[in-house]
Amino acid sequence: MRLFWRSFSGNRGAVVGLAIMLLLIVLAVFADLIAPHSPIEQFRTSFLTPPIWDAGGNGAFPLGTDDVGRDMLSRLIHGARLSLIIGGSVASLALVLGTTLGLTAAFAGGLVDIVIMRAMDVLLVFPSLLLAIVIVAILGPGLFNAMLAVVVVTLPGYTRLSRASALSELARDYVTATRCAGASAVRLMFLVVLPNCVAPLIVQVSLGFATAILDAAALGFLGLGAQPPTPEWGTMLAGALQYYQRAWWVLAFPGLSILLTVLAFNLLGDGLRDALDPKLRR
Repeated sequence: MRLFWRSFSGNRGAVVGLAIMLLLIVLAVFADLIAPHSPIEQFRTSFLTPPIWDAGGNGAFPLGTDDVGRDMLSRLIHGARLSLIIGGSVASLALVLGTTLGLTAAFAGGLVDIVIMRAMDVLLVFPSLLLAIVIVAILGPGLFNAMLAVVVVTLPGYTRLSRASALSELARDYVTATRCAGASAVRLMFLVVLPNCVAPLIVQVSLGFATAILDAAALGFLGLGAQPPTPEWGTMLAGALQYYQRAWWVLAFPGLSILLTVLAFNLLGDGLRDALDPKLRR
């Protein structure tokens, strides 16, 4: 752990990404205490109030209000909670399903391997956002269906990575020795090979967080994800488009939130990749 932290902390971008991620976690956990107002409460006398530093700003709404008088800061804070829930749920489900499929393909080989990997190739043929839109259009708009769609489009990455890692481990002597000792296929798969494939999967999960948040925001922006008045950043962007000339804050702050969050997870993923790879660490 000391060697890992020494390598990780030497990457300034990764440390910045970790700090932003920890800040988002704090905001998400204590959103009800930190947010000055309810994210769906409407203040009928404060439509499109500018931020506090702008002319006409109000101290009760530090980042201003939207077109129906809801506090932007409160909605952004609660949006951080929702974004982390989306990213965590999608990345976890895709990790479990993708790892299981990848290990099954690597261990079974033959027809099973061909069927699983060709199915993943079919999913990779389509642009991820387009495929997600098609899936949500079939299932119906909504946050849960949008999350399922993002799981489907991110599944091939986890499957291919876990299969490649497992195939490289299957050729090693310790796997052969364990198999000769009489270990079952399930034990060999999950207790012997999988722990040695964790490092690249950890990196993939950190990057998958960013992909899940970005894709869910894109679906929300198109009206296929979270529905109003849910404080989801993509949905907030969609409702702010018509005010971009006279109320820049309702468009800028959700966009910056998405940008910083995705950037933080990408920087964190790069740092984890460098710290967990012995060649890059040297």
